[in-house]
Amino acid sequence: MPVFWLSPSDLTFPNPALANEDGILAIGGDLSVERLLMAYNNGLFPWFNPGDPILWWSPDPRFVLFPDDLKVAKSMRSYFNQRKYEVSFDKAFREVITNCKNQSRKGQSGGTWISQDMIEAYCALHDKGYAHSVEVWDGEELVGGLYGIALGKLFFGESMFSKKSNASKLGFITLVKYLASKGYELIDCQQETQHLKSLGGKNIMREDFLNIVRSNQQQSTRPGSWHNADEDLFRYVKGK
Repeated sequence: MPVFWLSPSDLTFPNPALANEDGILAIGGDLSVERLLMAYNNGLFPWFNPGDPILWWSPDPRFVLFPDDLKVAKSMRSYFNQRKYEVSFDKAFREVITNCKNQSRKGQSGGTWISQDMIEAYCALHDKGYAHSVEVWDGEELVGGLYGIALGKLFFGESMFSKKSNASKLGFITLVKYLASKGYELIDCQQETQHLKSLGGKNIMREDFLNIVRSNQQQSTRPGSWHNADEDLFRYVKGK
């Protein structure tokens, strides 16, 4: 299957089902708010090395988590019951994505694929009320977090980081419980990791994922800050 080249002036994408065997659909374009929203609304995401052309992905299978499938290990209970960390939304988006950029990962050195251009692009999405962050705090220290894009009833997760044991896991669990309380149907995790698999994530066929995305296009999106959502986030986890 050929890879499509995108015109800088054309925001449309080819059919995501036409991605090649590696999951790459198209090359080029830009990281404007308009193009990014068009991409996510069609089940696509950008992923490329700094300095390389932008690659747009539609992998098969797709790794996702349905909120009802969330698994919370017994070992996590003390983190919530004892309030070892505090969780907030949309209080430190730039700090979260910057920490995700600098997170040391197996097989990588010198940071991740998140370039400064990517940071600015997603901060612009955040300013428009589409991209959101989850922050995990140990006192005044930011020790974990994640960020992603919310459209309709889907949340498209992008990246997470952790500086202390189980910090990102606690943030993710809190987010999933919160999204479930708001009627969200799915969290897109893009590609499989053991970390997310342990939390209930699973692979589904691209065709099934794209059907969910197309159905979600009929849902309304209310952009805006989730800053006030954290009045008592732990009650979503404890079921109160």
